Amino acid sequence: MGLRSALLGGRLRIALVALVVVAAGVGGAFAAGVIGAPSVDRVDNRFAGVNETATVIDTDLYVSNPNPLSANLSGLEVDYGVEMNGIQMATGEKGGVAIGRGTTAVPLRTTLENERIPEWWVSHIQNGEHTDLAVDATVTSETLGRTFEAPEISRSIDTDLLSAFNSTETREINAESPVVSDPVLYVNETSAEWGESTGERTALELTFVVHNPKPYPIAVSELGYDISMNDVDVGEGTTNSEYVISPRSTETIEATTHIENDRLDEWWVSHLERDQTTDLRIDFYANLDAGGTTLRVPLDPLTYEKTFETDIFGNKAASGGGETTDETTATETETATETETATETETATETETATETETATTAATGETTTATATETATTTTATDGETTTTDDGLL
Repeated sequence: MGLRSALLGGRLRIALVALVVVAAGVGGAFAAGVIGAPSVDRVDNRFAGVNETATVIDTDLYVSNPNPLSANLSGLEVDYGVEMNGIQMATGEKGGVAIGRGTTAVPLRTTLENERIPEWWVSHIQNGEHTDLAVDATVTSETLGRTFEAPEISRSIDTDLLSAFNSTETREINAESPVVSDPVLYVNETSAEWGESTGERTALELTFVVHNPKPYPIAVSELGYDISMNDVDVGEGTTNSEYVISPRSTETIEATTHIENDRLDEWWVSHLERDQTTDLRIDFYANLDAGGTTLRVPLDPLTYEKTFETDIFGNKAASGGGETTDETTATETETATETETATETETATETETATETETATTAATGETTTATATETATTTTATDGETTTTDDGLL
């Protein structure tokens, strides 16, 4: 037994020494340049599904092994992350990856928790409707004792949700009531800008230049609004200020509206389900005190609609191969509500934009502006250090 134990122990020691020698040999060969280092040549990303709580991101990491032998002696570990404006949106890792000679596609699946969308939205608005997307990936080889980083993929995502609200077109407001003749008011100008954004809600600062054509004052006691994105209600409420517009005069009305950020994760689901497309809509109404009568008047001519698209990973619009460009622009559709021509029969001496002696005609005709992404690649690609930057779209 003593001889057998000695022989067995000797064999185990020899095997351990052999493994150490092999490992040292591989490390030494790598240090000497005999064994080449694997590298990440390309990263392809795509949305693979979404539900009420999470968004699935599928990724293909293309790892190149320049050696004639496989580099899976101890396996490879792959780490992956997605950031938007510095906010970590999704992370993932995969161990025990074996790659052969040449280039191997390593599939990864990561999950983006939808509850992170409101935080990203606030950063996007505070950053002037701009998002910097960064995708980072690293491959670690235990055998070589090294970590290799993929070329960083970065993209610019820009939107313009409010500029089309800025208008100098005169729109008439009709009460459609037997106690007052129409139009009861004219809106000569509208403008909008983003206000203060917090973790709870996002403010929109709206301005209306309103003309009163009547020989008596009209008070705007309440201005209500409803904001929806893909029919998801993301904000509603009323303003607190009351405005009195003197007879045949013009007044500027300012209103603060809000998007409730905790509803944006539901909007995000609809955005992805519609192929990264969103229809934004804002409806208004007003309570008017005119001639001793209080009227609730829908402000249909002021309804604001805008369609915007995003292409977050840069592979949505393309249907075939091709090179990518440095930047793409989100497709945006602007729609203004058309109003009919109306002539006020009362006489007035005012010279404002819209008065009783002139015909107030609105020529809003649903203007559409479309800037379509110019890239044609089906993937988001970074090769040998190149950086692909694209998009003008959300989210």
